[in-house]
Order: sequence, then structure tokens, then C-alpha cells
Amino acid sequence: MKNTEIGKFFVVALFAAVVASLISICAVNFFAAEKTQDELIAEYYAAETAVLVSPHHLRKEMTKGYQDFILVDLRSQEEYEREHVVGAINIPAYATPDKSAYGDVERIVNAFEELGDEKEIVVYCYSMPCMTGRKIGNMLAEHDIYVRELGVGWNEWRYFWTLWNHEHEWETVKVEDYVVSGSEPGVYEGAELTPTACTAGGEFDC
Repeated sequence: MKNTEIGKFFVVALFAAVVASLISICAVNFFAAEKTQDELIAEYYAAETAVLVSPHHLRKEMTKGYQDFILVDLRSQEEYEREHVVGAINIPAYATPDKSAYGDVERIVNAFEELGDEKEIVVYCYSMPCMTGRKIGNMLAEHDIYVRELGVGWNEWRYFWTLWNHEHEWETVKVEDYVVSGSEPGVYEGAELTPTACTAGGEFDC
């Protein structure tokens, strides 16, 4: 094959590759643009309800003695032992209160694998805007482990009790019944919740 023919061959091949890439990009953009606003809204709410767990609902589950979930505190062991949500176990994503342990992937993944898949796993970290729960959730999903995230973090659970509990409960339901200190998860020992319209259970239980 002559040099001119070789040159033409490579030019044609390069042109074909560029065209193919442009077609792929356009196709992706076309299908992405096809989603309507309603479809995007539906996807958003589907993701939110699939991932987030209502703290009010979870608190009621504790009160009724249900044990169909595993609550995991992602804060450091030091912070966990100082005080944590009653019933929560500790799989630290922080080595100390000031130093994350995100790089300790094998330990974290193995710890969650040991929990099995018979119960729903719910994680919480420092606060609602804290990214720790999201980062660990993403890490676990990459290893085919899927967890949900509590709608509030430790700070809101402990120090902003009225933020997420119903107004009529502010005086009758005490945060002290739902936190515990030490290295063990602890067990809820407060009063049993009086059934209301909001405690009847169901998909949209608040």
C-alpha cells in the first residue's frame, strides 16, 4: 500500500471514529433531554423515599419494641461511647472526632457484610447536612450492600428534639429515653407509645 493510500485510510478511520463519538454524545443528550419535569420530580421523590428513614417513625418502632432494623452510628468510637441513639451499634467512619477513616474501606465493608441482609440497615452520622452517611452509603453500594439513611443526624436527634417530633409530643416524649452511653447499643426502657392515627403503621406512617 502506498504512503498516500495509508494516509487516506487513517484519515477516513479517524473521521469515522469522530463521527461515531459525536453520534453517541448526541444520543445520550437526546435521551436525557427527553425526560419531562414530572418525570424528574418522580425520580427525585422515588430516590428520597427509598433512601431516607423518618426519625419519628424509627423512634416509634423503638418504643414498640420492633427489631426489624439495625441502626448504625458512623461517628468515632469515642463519640459513640460518650452517648448515642439507643439501640445503635457503632461502625466508625471516623478514627477520632477530627479524623475520618473513609480510606479504611475493607474494615467498613466487612463490618456491614457481617450484619447480613435479613434486616434493614439504617445509618446516621453527625447532622442532617453531614456527608458521612452519603459517602459510606455510596462506598457500600459499590460493594452491593445497600443501606438507608436516617433523616436526621446525631445533633438533631439529641439537641433539636422539637425539630422532628410532633408538637404535642414535646413535653411528653423525653429525649433522655432515646439516648444511652457506653460501648453497648442499649435498650429502650421508656414508656410504651400510646397508639394514635400516626402509629397505625403502613407505607406512609409518619
